[in-house]
Amino acid sequence: MQNMNHLDKEGKAVMVDISKKPPVRRTALAAGRINLAAETVDLIRQNLIKKGDVLTISRIAGIMAAKKTADFIPLCHNIALEHITVDLDLDDTGVTIRSEARCTDKTGIEMEALTAVTVAALTIYDMCKAVDKKMLITDIRLLEKRKEEL
Repeated sequence: MQNMNHLDKEGKAVMVDISKKPPVRRTALAAGRINLAAETVDLIRQNLIKKGDVLTISRIAGIMAAKKTADFIPLCHNIALEHITVDLDLDDTGVTIRSEARCTDKTGIEMEALTAVTVAALTIYDMCKAVDKKMLITDIRLLEKRKEEL
């Protein structure tokens, strides 16, 4: 198989040709965190953030973003996303975000899981920015990627 990179022989950016790769069942887990002030956590717990239910809206935003990953990331393949979850765990210092994404395709799935986590964190940030000027989005990372031959 050809060298899988995003540059052609002349150094121009190209999408990797995956046409000869077989479909594989793929699962990716990603995580991240947004640190919040204690007062912000209390407002989220009491559902008093003026923009609405922070955790529900952020979960939906993460799911929607995962479905649009190829629109955000140049040269990222548009894959057939089969499953995406976004879980948010509110604790006394912020929110831990985890995502699991699955597909049966020739490439992908980690970018979708990472995008879900990132956009969920950005949504929390957007919804809370009026009350918390020191929020910190941190530790966004791929935890695991699995492939299963069909």
